[in-house]
Amino acid sequence: MKKVLLSVACLATVTAFAQEKDSLKIKNVDEVVLTASRKKESIKEIPSSVTIVGEKQVQSQLTVNSDITSILQYTVPSLATSSGQTSNTGQTLRGRQVLVLIDGIPQSTPLRNGARDLRSIDPSVIERIEVIKGASSIYGNGADGGIINYITRKSNSDKKISGISQVGITGQPYGGTLGFRASQLFSGQITKKFDYVASLAYERTGYMKDADGVYLSPTYSPAKMDNYNGMLKLGYNFNENQRIEASYIGYASRSDLNLGLRTGKYGISPTIGEGEGKNLETTPQGTPRNHNIKVSYDNKNIWKGTSLNVNLYMQDFRTVYGYSDTFFGGGQSNVISKKYGARANFDTQLWSAKNSQAEIIYGVDVLNDETVQKLEDGRYWTPDMDMTNIAPFMLVKIDLLKKITIKGGLRYENMKVNVGDFNTLSSIKNDGTFTQSIFVKGGDLEYNALVGNIGVRYNINPTINLFGSFSQAYSINELGRILRTSTSDTITNLETKPIIVNNYELGATGQIAKWINYEVTSYVSTSKLGATFIQSPDRALTIQRAPEVVYGVEGFLHFNPTKWINFGGSYSWIEGITSPKDDGDYSTKINNSRISAPKVLAYVQVKPIEKLSVGLDMLHAFGQDRFDPNVKTGLYVYGEGEVPEYTVFNFKSSYEVNNNWKVSLGIENVFNKMYQPAIAWWAARDADFTNSLGMRGTFMVEYKF
Repeated sequence: MKKVLLSVACLATVTAFAQEKDSLKIKNVDEVVLTASRKKESIKEIPSSVTIVGEKQVQSQLTVNSDITSILQYTVPSLATSSGQTSNTGQTLRGRQVLVLIDGIPQSTPLRNGARDLRSIDPSVIERIEVIKGASSIYGNGADGGIINYITRKSNSDKKISGISQVGITGQPYGGTLGFRASQLFSGQITKKFDYVASLAYERTGYMKDADGVYLSPTYSPAKMDNYNGMLKLGYNFNENQRIEASYIGYASRSDLNLGLRTGKYGISPTIGEGEGKNLETTPQGTPRNHNIKVSYDNKNIWKGTSLNVNLYMQDFRTVYGYSDTFFGGGQSNVISKKYGARANFDTQLWSAKNSQAEIIYGVDVLNDETVQKLEDGRYWTPDMDMTNIAPFMLVKIDLLKKITIKGGLRYENMKVNVGDFNTLSSIKNDGTFTQSIFVKGGDLEYNALVGNIGVRYNINPTINLFGSFSQAYSINELGRILRTSTSDTITNLETKPIIVNNYELGATGQIAKWINYEVTSYVSTSKLGATFIQSPDRALTIQRAPEVVYGVEGFLHFNPTKWINFGGSYSWIEGITSPKDDGDYSTKINNSRISAPKVLAYVQVKPIEKLSVGLDMLHAFGQDRFDPNVKTGLYVYGEGEVPEYTVFNFKSSYEVNNNWKVSLGIENVFNKMYQPAIAWWAARDADFTNSLGMRGTFMVEYKF
């Protein structure tokens, strides 16, 4: 452990990580954040590293690619690169799973992680994305690596009706790749007390091809897909202190891609799509439904010095995967999840003096999560899992002299999971033989723990602000996958203990000469019982439960020397080690399915004239050579393949015709680079060895009124 901490301290001198700014102005240090403490607070009061992807930045990236996993890989430092598929497998945050939220409603399915949570909303309705990096228990189960919260648009106009209309086309320099997207947003105030936001978005993607014009693999492909998104948000202000708001957000995606699959050879030839193939899938791939309903009530003064926020929410989610023949009879599977939750937050002012104050935030969270993975023919791949979590919490925040912020809190997790009886599927081994199906007796699993966090931020002066924190996360991630590979006839004999992550972070941020912003952060996260996919001798994937340590650094530099140009550069680095035998020997590395290669982001944005903005983004993923192939076969096992480096450039531009009209042009992979996503290499499987998207352009027209 001492060696780990020393390595992090040395690497903390690297000052590189950057993100594109929303405009040519330096980001305001007083920017408000909701996710970190479940209340509005200035970013300069948060004693940890936070990334905010603002509305202009989201819309700018949307010009290049509407896939939100791509938007995030270019804007969030320690998030792994995108696979370019509908699945976000391997796109971890600081080497661990992330909890995805929409306006605080959990989208992730940690009981059976289907890796479809990042692609659960259309970017056109996003006002900003708040990313809390490092283990967090603020929103409950699943935030081992942090939280990504999509904050949707709200009404900012005093008009009765205002709106944004967008129409765009996408295409590649090859035939048959044209796509189309359109979105319409309305917002306004019907009266001084009643406001609304309504939005509809639709996208039809075209065929997708690599840099040589060859069809990409149809497996988990976002090609030939219809994406729908609808939102309705209604708010009513009883008075200056009380507000009630109700919202519905619905998302759906459906693919009708019908290409044959030609499996390639790992490291030699890619797996591609070709011609019209056999349609083994009775149900189109995608996410047929993701319904989110929320009702919130705010009272800024429920009694003297105390405010109240209450949220009631529901999520109904179903996603469909492609055909698989890894089990007897083959078929398609679904992950189906329903969540019902309630949160009550009180915020009481303890004392207030000149330039100093103290407050306590306290309340309770209640969550019911029902998740199952079933085949289309009705067979269960996981049992029904019904989790109830009741978690009271408390957070104390002290601000001293407008320079020092101290935050500390506790949360008591009380989880109970009812697991139904089920029969495991008979699966196919590497040698072609079958494992026999067994009956597994279900029952109740109970988990209880007290987790906490504490942090300090010292804003010395504009040039340097220091922060340090300790935080914990508690989750029962991937319980379903553990259960579905059961070799015991009762769940009480399985290793289903939760993952408790301890996260330590130290960083500095500031502004130099009014035109240079920077941040550098180092972190260590530990867990006595982590969870990593590994490959068993028969090449089946199993979950390794073992002690582990993950550590890394990240940072950014942003330059804004004049009003017509800004630019910056970024770097993030991560390493992870584990002790499979739990003997204190941490010489084994956590595989590349969680530990991503170092990543550099760089950008430049120029306004040669007031109405024209031109920018170039660069993503450089370093090579990753952390494991050796099998001595006898010369093959890598899953998660350990050697990943070569690659560099990709994206071009984006916009021209404001007048106050109402704007046209935009974006080009992804502007130099038509031939490369493979990281997952194609580290997965080390023929079927996963695919090329990335070649050059593709997007032209959009926007009208505001």
